[in-house]
Order: sequence, then structure tokens, then C-alpha cells
Amino acid sequence: MASDAPTAAPSEEEGAAPAPAPSNATAGTWRARTHRDEKRDGKRAERRSRWYRRDVRWSPYAFVAPFFVFFLAFGLFPLLYTGWASLHRVELTAPGDMEWVGLRNFSRLLSDEFFWNALRNTLSIGVLSTVPQLLIALGIAHLLNYRLRGSMFFRVAVLTPYATSVAAATLVFVLLFGRDYGMINWALGMAGIDPVDWQNGAWTSQLAVSTIVIWRWTGYNALIYLAAMQSIPDDLYESAALDGASRWQQFIHVTVPSLRPTILFTVVVSTIGATQLFGEPLLFNGAGGANGGANHQFQTLGLYLYEQGWVNLHLGRASAIAWTMFLILLVVGAVNWLISRRLRTSSQGR
Repeated sequence: MASDAPTAAPSEEEGAAPAPAPSNATAGTWRARTHRDEKRDGKRAERRSRWYRRDVRWSPYAFVAPFFVFFLAFGLFPLLYTGWASLHRVELTAPGDMEWVGLRNFSRLLSDEFFWNALRNTLSIGVLSTVPQLLIALGIAHLLNYRLRGSMFFRVAVLTPYATSVAAATLVFVLLFGRDYGMINWALGMAGIDPVDWQNGAWTSQLAVSTIVIWRWTGYNALIYLAAMQSIPDDLYESAALDGASRWQQFIHVTVPSLRPTILFTVVVSTIGATQLFGEPLLFNGAGGANGGANHQFQTLGLYLYEQGWVNLHLGRASAIAWTMFLILLVVGAVNWLISRRLRTSSQGR
């Protein structure tokens, strides 16, 4: 009678046959598959490395490309087009119809009394606004350079006019300088001075426009001076104090000489801004348009350009004025470079 217990499989010691080894065909297939996977992984790694090298090389250009695209579209192209239009007689109503006139638009400016009037007004308003503005900014920066309680509040406060729009600031000053109900004339009347017609006077209108520029840009320049003052070594002030120099003497003989490059920078930037002055005199004239007053008494180069191009529709003349302003700014930049070079030479000689 057969037993119901399962029979154990015989082991190798008991004479069982070993497991069959893989055949040569199976091993070759496995090696081919492994080689193919390694080759695919190598190609993938090489491709990733190639893309990484391309990314490192070209990504910076892709990041700065939008700036150059916008500069070409809204900077370089208008500059070149206005230069080409300045050599033609062209009207804004038909910008495609150009008649070559060469340098005639520029030569007409030399005999145009309104152009010279605008240039004089630009120069006088620039002086009236730049000189007091930078002097006041230098004084404010000197005060803020000391340890004051709530100094951060005062620094933000002096920058607030810069953040105000040109339109809002000018409209407020138009009310202040009103002839009949302006607060300025009210204060003058309290002091026994007759009311002043600020808008129709030659120098009074320029002074009023300059006041708007001074109010908007003084805080901006004060913060630039303050940043430059904080970079002056304290050793210089300590040495001056040991020599018996007062606060005023330290300001004259230490602070101001150390700020010469910064002062030169603000002078150049303010001069460029004064040459391009447009919004303040335009809005100060109210509904009078771009003529800069009844007698063109505060018409700047920017207003004259606008009047020729967008009021009289003479696009060629307006382009010539724009390029003349550009040449003036190049002269200002060249003077700045010469003065900066001389300052560096004198400082190195010391």
C-alpha cells in the first residue's frame, strides 16, 4: 500500500540534475540589450550636456533681448527716422511724401527768432531751476547726514515730490501762482506788495516754471548727495575736528571736495532735464497751448518742437529741432567728460 506522504525532491547530493545554464544565444541577447541601453543612456546624457552648454551660452542673450528689441523699436528707429526726416520737407498729414531739402531745415533755425527765443528761455529756466535746486539739495543732504530722530521719515518725505506726477504738481502750482486768487499773491499782499501777474510776465513766468522744477527734483538730488556723503570716510572729519575745524569748515573743506564728481553728475543730469523741459511749461500755460505764453515768454525748445510738429504739422522742421537738441546734449556730455577727466587727473596728481 503506497504512502500518502509527499515525496521530497532529490538534492544535488542525492544525484539530482543541476539547473540548466543559459544558452549562448540568451547571453548574447542580454549583452546586446545592455549595450543598447548604455548607448541610449550615453546619447541622452550627451544631448542633455549639449543643451546645457547651449543654455549657459545663449540664455543671457535671451534675457537681455527684450530690452534691445524695444530699444530698436522705440529708441534707435525714431532717432534715425527723425534724422532722415530733418533732411526733407514733410508734413505730418502726409508723412510718406518727402521732398529732399538737405540742411535747409537746420539753416532756417539759424534765422528763426522763435527758435532763438526758445533757446534763451531754455537756458534761463535751466539756470533758474538748476542752481537753487542743487544748492538746496546739498543743504538738505547735509542735514539728513546727521543722526536725526525719524531720519527715515524725512528721507521718504523729501522724495515724495519726485513721485508726484508732472500734471498734478503743475496744476497745483498754477493755482498757487494765480493772479487774482493765488496763495502767492495773497502772501505778497499781506506783506504790502502788489499782486504779480506770474503767467504773463517774462521773468515772473520763468521763475514760476522754475519753482515747479525745483520742487519736484530737489529731493531726488538730495538723496544722491546723501548717498555720496555717507561714503566719505569718518577719518577725514575726525582729522579736521582735531585741527580745530568747525562744522561749516568741515563742510566746505571736506564734504564739498569729496562730492565734486557727484555734483558734476547732478549738474549734467539737471542740464539734460532742463534742455528737455516740456510738461511744466505746457501745463502752466493752461489752455494757451504750446506757444509758451502770449509773447512766447516761457516757450522752451521742447514746446517749440511740439508746436512745429503737432500744431503747425511741419514734421521736417520738428525733426531738425529734435536733432539740434540732441547735438546740444552731446556737447553737454563732451563737456562733462572733459571736466571729469580733469578732475581725475588733478586727484591723481595729489
